[in-house]
Amino acid sequence: MSVLPTLKTAETKVFFQKRLTCFGVIFLLFFTSFKADAQLIQWASKVIGFSSERTDPASQGPEYRATQVLGSPSKLPQTGNSKAAWSPAGADTNGDEWIKVSFEKPTKIKQVSIGENYNPGSIIRVFAYDSTDTEHLIHENINDIPKMEGRMWNVVVPQTTYLVYAIKLVMSPSRVPGYNQIDAIGISDMATPYESKINLAKNMPKEIIKENLGKGVNSKSGEVAPIITPDGKTLFFTRDSHEGNIGKKKKQDVWVSKMQSDGTWGEAENIKAPINTEDNNAVTSTSADGKTIYLLNVYAADGSLLPGLSKSKKSLNGWEFPKEVKINDYYNNANFTEFSLAPNNKVLVMTCKRKDTRGGKDLYVSFLNENGTWSKPINMGNDINTVEDESGPFIGADSKTIYFSTSGFPGYGDNDIFLSRRLDSTWTKWSQPENIGPLINTAKWDGFFTIPASGEYAYLSSVERSIGGEDIFRIRLFPSIKPDPVAIISGTVINALDKKPIPADVLLEVINDTTFKDKKDKIVSEFDPETGEYKFVVPLKKNYSLSATKKGFIAVSDNIDLTKDNRFREIRRNISLIPIKEGQTIILNNLFFNQSKYDILPPSYPELNRIIELMKEYPTMQVMIEGHTDGSDDNLMLNLKLSQDRANEVKKYLVEKGGIDANHIQTKGWGPSRPIASNATEETRKKNRRVEFSILKL
Repeated sequence: MSVLPTLKTAETKVFFQKRLTCFGVIFLLFFTSFKADAQLIQWASKVIGFSSERTDPASQGPEYRATQVLGSPSKLPQTGNSKAAWSPAGADTNGDEWIKVSFEKPTKIKQVSIGENYNPGSIIRVFAYDSTDTEHLIHENINDIPKMEGRMWNVVVPQTTYLVYAIKLVMSPSRVPGYNQIDAIGISDMATPYESKINLAKNMPKEIIKENLGKGVNSKSGEVAPIITPDGKTLFFTRDSHEGNIGKKKKQDVWVSKMQSDGTWGEAENIKAPINTEDNNAVTSTSADGKTIYLLNVYAADGSLLPGLSKSKKSLNGWEFPKEVKINDYYNNANFTEFSLAPNNKVLVMTCKRKDTRGGKDLYVSFLNENGTWSKPINMGNDINTVEDESGPFIGADSKTIYFSTSGFPGYGDNDIFLSRRLDSTWTKWSQPENIGPLINTAKWDGFFTIPASGEYAYLSSVERSIGGEDIFRIRLFPSIKPDPVAIISGTVINALDKKPIPADVLLEVINDTTFKDKKDKIVSEFDPETGEYKFVVPLKKNYSLSATKKGFIAVSDNIDLTKDNRFREIRRNISLIPIKEGQTIILNNLFFNQSKYDILPPSYPELNRIIELMKEYPTMQVMIEGHTDGSDDNLMLNLKLSQDRANEVKKYLVEKGGIDANHIQTKGWGPSRPIASNATEETRKKNRRVEFSILKL
């Protein structure tokens, strides 16, 4: 393990405490075949009693405690010391030690599988217990003291005539020097030896090529912890001990590189003050548009750094002085911390050690409050948190897939990178973590993935085949470890009259069959003509409404339907803002009716609610609502009636739901008489089926 310089703050230090290592071209190794894949094995679910347990004086947490024996193996097939295993209090003691565990489903057994991950051979007797708690000696170990670091020990016995409710292990620590550890205890009604295995991601390729990003990014100094913007065009990273770093001691500085038109990375530049200081500095996440960066630590006015998180926005003159990101009841009792921001800018994942942490650092989630602060961190649960340190979280562009590093699940080395998929909206229920495999994970500490929205590549640091110290590389992701595909929606906001860009807040809402009570389905982005475009990263399989808000203007909303998409897309949409004055007309693009019907569908409500807000802001405003149909039907009278009914229904909603004066709203149905596009295709006919809103008087 290599340790980089760290901050001298009370709690938070720079999170690059270990360096990533992998091979230039890594070939898939042959693994022991897992004959027991289909074998049903039941792992202990409850500790009934034990003689003693080792405690960690540094934490007084659950490390090495008896409860660590529960569930499937946390260490094996890798062997060696683990905090996620039970260890008796003493090493080499003369007296016996024991642990007794029970199982949810009593069964007649042929085998007891014991995960001796460290210093095996100390177990001298194995007892089984029936429904009356009668003790049965099923195995006595006299001579089996293997000369190995650890093993999965399968004790095969004649099938019991009784249902086994519990198992007790008795060990003699003096038989094997050093602490003895038990990773897991399982029972089975099969005699086929159980083989522990790593929960690997599916369908791994035979090789992965690690591509050095070149001299534009990498130097003879160390480049670590890359953070890629969602569009994949800007790379932030930390450079250590470089002559271009600011400060007398040349500590870690943030640098940035831009992707060039030919696909190479341009010459990296020091991001300079106020982001970089005399101390160590690091970017930990970016907003979807890349115009806001999140930084480790709180930047004090005197130049010092305090525990926490800051953010800085980019203006025409550069990066603003970082402002504190206020997280309610934030504290961290560990020496390191990391953060990752979800693409909707409303969910923040962090690693820290708190009162409810399982052992080392755990993954926590915090949600954005309406006042701009963040909620008290919530532990993300035992599905992904272990007694070991969890670190380096990265939320995929789908806001569903999370990547993190830990040694708390079976892996290949010190820490491995795992992925898990979110199962609900609480952010506390997750799929079983999957190891992303030996093509990426190594025998050393691995972590800190960063992936653009396309999901094509992952960026990471490595010392293998580097120019100097650590370099930044990229690897092509294989399908089973990619986040779900998403879309990037971007563009500018323009004044409809002069076509010039205009600053505004851009709003993206999910269109569904609800009344939009869930504010999590709304995302707001700022558009500033001086710094560039607005940008959203959004999941597929949803229908979106896109609009903008600015005082004195009304937006022509847009509808972006991604319900049938299944591949990554980049969508460019400019938004027109129309000055609020007499004579202006806009099309209500997010107004929905069933075919040949006039009942307004619920997904239309946000569009109509914006009209209500506008008319309340201008209480003397008088408007015309005009309905139009396409020319595909020859029945003119039916089309005229349908268009009039739809206009009337809009008026009814504005009056009844919004309290707008009915006398301020006129309606008119034009049928197919005023097309704005050809009726030759269904796509162009859609444009003719519309409702328009015109300002008659202010």
